[in-house]
Amino acid sequence: MQKNYFIALEGIDGSGKSTQVKLLSDKLKKEGFKIYTTFEPTDSPIGSVIKNIFRHRIEADHRTIAGLYVADRLDHLLNKTNGILKKMEEGYTVVTDRYYFSSYAYQGTHMSMDWVIQANSLSAELLRPDLTIFIDVQPEVSMQRLSEGRDMIQLYESLENLHNVRSKYMEAFDRLKNEEIVFITDGNRPVDAIANDVWTKVYSLLKPHGTFAAKD
Repeated sequence: MQKNYFIALEGIDGSGKSTQVKLLSDKLKKEGFKIYTTFEPTDSPIGSVIKNIFRHRIEADHRTIAGLYVADRLDHLLNKTNGILKKMEEGYTVVTDRYYFSSYAYQGTHMSMDWVIQANSLSAELLRPDLTIFIDVQPEVSMQRLSEGRDMIQLYESLENLHNVRSKYMEAFDRLKNEEIVFITDGNRPVDAIANDVWTKVYSLLKPHGTFAAKD
């Protein structure tokens, strides 16, 4: 029986991770995997509140936002209809656009990272990614992409904040290096070069389990 996996892609806003989620998912489908792609914040009622805060329709303290993410993530995992754990039980390999490292970095910029990690500890206990992929982009490049691709800059999308968020990502990766498998790739390069890097790493994860044995 083919093993299934949980893979999370991370990056600052404008890093191109959503594009890489699609490219990786398409490649895995071609290799015969059942794929479920998802994202955070989710489309749940809790996720919708978060998105409205980002779009400046609702005002909320950073601590409130951090708490909303905790709740949204738990529902993302535990929802009985389309939760990640249910999809994993059904044999899907799940690829998510953001997971708890996003909280560590984004909310950890505005409050204690220790608190954010602790608040998300139940999610980590329920399901750690088999692999977290970080698309590492210079904030200046990110801001240029965002200004070209959006008609409104959302909460957190300032150059200073993205520099701080990138720094917090690196801090979180270092703090959790003994607990998490993280792959960092240079996201300043062309899309295909990044995708090749991502696939090489994912292939190295899957191959020891015999996933590609019939093709080798």
